[in-house]
Amino acid sequence: MSYLLVLLITMAILSTVTVSLNMVVGYTGQPNLGQSAVFGIGAYFAAVFATSYSMPFWFCFLAAGLVAGIAGALIGAISLRLHQDFFAITTLGLNFIVVAIFQTLPFFGGATGLYGIPLPTIAGYELDYPGLAVCSLLLLLCTVGVSLLVNRSWFGGILQAVREDETLAASLGAPVARYKSTIFVISSIFAGFAGCLYAYFLSTVSPQTFGFNDSVLFLAMLLIGGSATIRGAIFGAVLLTLIPELFRFASEYRMLIFGAVLVLVLRFHPQGIIGEDSLIARWTANVFVGKRARS
Repeated sequence: MSYLLVLLITMAILSTVTVSLNMVVGYTGQPNLGQSAVFGIGAYFAAVFATSYSMPFWFCFLAAGLVAGIAGALIGAISLRLHQDFFAITTLGLNFIVVAIFQTLPFFGGATGLYGIPLPTIAGYELDYPGLAVCSLLLLLCTVGVSLLVNRSWFGGILQAVREDETLAASLGAPVARYKSTIFVISSIFAGFAGCLYAYFLSTVSPQTFGFNDSVLFLAMLLIGGSATIRGAIFGAVLLTLIPELFRFASEYRMLIFGAVLVLVLRFHPQGIIGEDSLIARWTANVFVGKRARS
């Protein structure tokens, strides 16, 4: 039972980060490779406040989202100056900068990280694995809800216009700079919230947990499942969480397996396994249309 709960919590947290990343990559078309850094910032600040200052869970949770949101605002500002490949390379470099800060500053525990993070307490009740599972699923639902609101609103329509042609959107009077900055902040806040839960879940944080490999992993989850769709983000996160469990006998080849799956999907199914205009999505749509026609 504990193993299944651990797996459920992990899938919920990683799905939250991937759905938040989709707001930037899928809806806005910005090649952000720094989501792991923002995720780590949320986790580290929650861990610092919980261990060094003995702050309550709700304070750590809100602080993690706030600091991650500030980091997202900085990344959004970078996106206004750099585009496409240059922006991707810059956000990739942010991972190395953030990890170096975690490793160097004693405030963050240095190379050994921070240990002994206590279980969160809400209203005097200490949350164990079942409680953390509920919190993780609630956070995922909130992230999905906000993502849906963004995608179906006028705000989301302008973000999609930016994705298709940023120059054209700006020439038509769309406040591109403000909207891009805002979506980076929203995306980062939820990644920071997820980082907080991840720190409490692991009871420890270390620099190696939030490096370059994890940023690539989050992007791979999104692309394999299907970019620009919430279902694709969640499916990709769940799939790539389960693969290491199914291939434990070949754990040293985990990155090789991830890479092979990503190459195959992008080569033969570039829309993602269940993304927009994918074979599965089209088949499902045809089935529902056929049922409606018969009824």
